[in-house]
Amino acid sequence: MKFSKLLLIALSISLFASCSSDDDDTPKGAYDNGFFILNEGSQSLGTISFSSNDFSSFTKDVYKTENGTDAVGGYLQNIFFSGDRAYIIAGGSNVINVVNRYTFKLIAKIDSDLRAPRYGVVKDGKAYVINAGEYSYQNPATGDTDDYIAVINLSTNTVESKVSLNSTANRVIEENGKLYITDTYNEKMLIYNIASKTLETPVTIGYDGDSIEEENGTIFILRKPYQGVGEIVKVKISDKSISRIAFPSSVTDAGFMDIEDDKIYYTASNAVYSISTSATTAATTPLFTSAASNLYGFTVKDNSIYIADAKFSADSKTLIYNLSGVLQKELTTGAGSNGFYFND
Repeated sequence: MKFSKLLLIALSISLFASCSSDDDDTPKGAYDNGFFILNEGSQSLGTISFSSNDFSSFTKDVYKTENGTDAVGGYLQNIFFSGDRAYIIAGGSNVINVVNRYTFKLIAKIDSDLRAPRYGVVKDGKAYVINAGEYSYQNPATGDTDDYIAVINLSTNTVESKVSLNSTANRVIEENGKLYITDTYNEKMLIYNIASKTLETPVTIGYDGDSIEEENGTIFILRKPYQGVGEIVKVKISDKSISRIAFPSSVTDAGFMDIEDDKIYYTASNAVYSISTSATTAATTPLFTSAASNLYGFTVKDNSIYIADAKFSADSKTLIYNLSGVLQKELTTGAGSNGFYFND
């Protein structure tokens, strides 16, 4: 009798544990286990598409589907996540839309103290969003120096302070409490110490720094100088020492870079190249050449390469390849597709 009771208890615990494990795999909403495609659009209107990871489900305009007539804004630039929330930066409308990342229902709008917001990261309950301010064509006197970081309290969705950068800031990553920011026109990588609230001495890397990634204590930056040959700049975080991987003259029109599984993937025109993160020389032969006529977004994840083939007067395409360059899927998205954001 005692054995039977013990067996019954053991079986009950086992069943409970099994159910709990199953519950962990239950989707948190219609947009779990998939990825968003950000479609830049026009100054007044962009869109966001969604595909499940297995491509069985696709929604061309998920924001409109879930929020009706509410406008997400234009020139959509970036999405960043914090917990169960997604933050959609609409640079053309000076607004950040806060949605539930799994249902995509609107929660709030951050629409004060932003001016041409671009990219954002989160650290300890605060978002740090790069703002371009005025562009040089709008104001030649200040357009290259009025950029700033908007520090946003995510519990109140308000900008609590601004950090003047006196530069033309572009992309940003966070690593060990510091922000590393590419500066398009002033040859620098900016460094902001979050704890001390100070800008550290910048690192001179050269003009037109764009894509930026961190791997094993090293910052990797893709430089794509206008009408010049590109390169990958490596900056060791510990001592800020620099090494460079120059592209051969035959590899022109550098575009985007991503790092996955200790490999650097980068684009030039519509071709995709790959080298090890420890490499000292660039590849001369591409992995493959994509069918994209205007490669405008690029990400590598889980043995797949995601390419945005952007059009602005018509729908764009998302082209998904395996690492050998075999096309796995083509999706029809919105105008100006420019990025991929994974929700798993």
